[in-house]
Amino acid sequence: MCLAIPGKVVELIDANYAKVDFGGVTRRVGISLIENVTLNNYVIVHAGYAIEILNKDEAAARLKLFEELAESLDK
Repeated sequence: MCLAIPGKVVELIDANYAKVDFGGVTRRVGISLIENVTLNNYVIVHAGYAIEILNKDEAAARLKLFEELAESLDK
C-alpha cells in the first residue's frame, strides 16, 4: 500500500528541494517532479517527492481524513 501525505512548503531550498511541514515535523522534499511550487503551497508527498500541489481547502480536507484515521486507530 502506498501513502501520499499532504504538507505545507515552509522553505524553498533550491530549484529541486523544499522544506515541507507535516504537522510540526519538517522534512526535505524533492520538488522537481512538479512545476511552480511556491512558499506556502500544500503538496502531496510520496517517497520523498512532491507529486501534486493542493489548494488550501483540499489540503485541509485530506489532513482531516488522516486525523480521523489516527483517532480510529487509537480506539
